[in-house]
Amino acid sequence: MTADQHRRFAKSPLPVHLVRRYLEPGPVVLVTSAHDGATNIMTLGWHTVMEFTPSLVGCMISAGNHSFDLIRRSGACVINLPPASLIDAVVGIGNTSGAAIDKFRTFGLTPTLSAEIEAPAIAECFASFECRISDDRLVDSHNFFVFEVVTAHVTTRRRRPATLHYTGDGVFMISGRRIDKSAMFDPRML
Repeated sequence: MTADQHRRFAKSPLPVHLVRRYLEPGPVVLVTSAHDGATNIMTLGWHTVMEFTPSLVGCMISAGNHSFDLIRRSGACVINLPPASLIDAVVGIGNTSGAAIDKFRTFGLTPTLSAEIEAPAIAECFASFECRISDDRLVDSHNFFVFEVVTAHVTTRRRRPATLHYTGDGVFMISGRRIDKSAMFDPRML
């Protein structure tokens, strides 16, 4: 394949604070937390897989968020993966404070018992990952938690539902068609 066969793009400058719109890290998740009888749900788009074994996930959770204190105090949370059909709840949860309302009741979501931690999972989400804080050294300086997934539950449906991906300014993308290129991969790289 020659260079002429690849599309080239004209580019213009972009303010660096908008880079996140292009480096979107993955699907929007709903993080549930609990401590001393209080529960909360927050919408989160800033997360990243950090390690396979143990399964580590990094999340940026603002210190001003009600969930921040619940997670810090309990040392745990559940990362729930909502289908795109929950977009209105995802936006509503992100625009409200759990200090003022019960987000489960307000947005019609069903809390379910977790296997290993106090925080509930969300029944309407197709995957739920119970997490414990693995490393909190970057919390004070960058609001960055490193969680270890200790238990995972996923849908038994053959096809996964479409997911939401936030690009900023209230705009979302919905995951598109899947392209399976696994046959091209070295099995050690899967």
